[in-house]
Parts: sequence; structure tokens; C-alpha cells
Amino acid sequence: METSSDEATAYHEAGHAVLALILGRPVRCVTIVADRESLGVCEFGKGVFRPSEDWLEREILIALGGLAAEARFTGNYSWDAAAKDQKYVRRLAEQRAGERRAERLQRRLLTKAEHLLDDEGHWHAVELIAAELLRHREISGRTVRHLFERACQEATDG
Repeated sequence: METSSDEATAYHEAGHAVLALILGRPVRCVTIVADRESLGVCEFGKGVFRPSEDWLEREILIALGGLAAEARFTGNYSWDAAAKDQKYVRRLAEQRAGERRAERLQRRLLTKAEHLLDDEGHWHAVELIAAELLRHREISGRTVRHLFERACQEATDG
């Protein structure tokens, strides 16, 4: 499928946002307005951490959510475009599993991120958020949450 850079970026950033919301991390805003460092950004709000929560795994899953959503949309993994996410994930994976086992942990968590996005409501949320990003270039966290909740409700109502 031939896709534009903006479309791929919109799906990438929407993937970060949806994984964040699934895992209880608030989203402040999402943009596909490029700057010198990135093609888009998903900014997070301060989350409330529960003592039982595995924050490191959550951070890795959110970081991989962009790559997973973009790959599902475009049909290929854009590792180069996601180099900043990749570096962050690698650092966290090494912190958790050590240098030798970090890559295996990354693969396992990428599979888990893809599984979370396979949920009908979650993927519909990615599509709605990406479409809104393509229309407006930047959307608020409130809009992201609204679209996420709408998509999940529509999937439940079937």
C-alpha cells in the first residue's frame, strides 16, 4: 500500500497515544507537525503510578506502540524513522534484562503491543485519532481520550 509520510506519522503517533491510554497514562497532546528532531510527537501528562505497576514495561509498550501501529497500517516496520523510540526502548530493555537478553525482551513486548492494538476498539481508536491528526495536524489530549472512548464503546456495542 502506498502511504504518505503524514499518514504513516499520524498512525505512528496515534499508536503511542492509544497504548498510553490502554495502560493508564494520560495524553496531553499529539501532533504531526514536524520539527528538527521528529516528524511528530505524542506528549504525555503526569500519570499516577500504582505500587504494583510495572512502569518500565509500560514505557516500553507505549514507545513500541507507534512502531506497531505504523507497521500495521503501512505493512512494514520503519525502524529508521523510529530511531528515537528504538534507542529509548533499547535502554529500558537493557536496564530490565541486561545487554544479552534485551533484544528478546524487545521482541516479546513488540508482540504484546501488537496484540493490544489487535483489539477491535483499540485499532478503531488508532484510525480515528490518525484521521483527526491528518485533518488538524495537532489535537489535544482531551480529543484523543474522547476518540479512544468512542472507539471502544462502538466496538462494545458492535
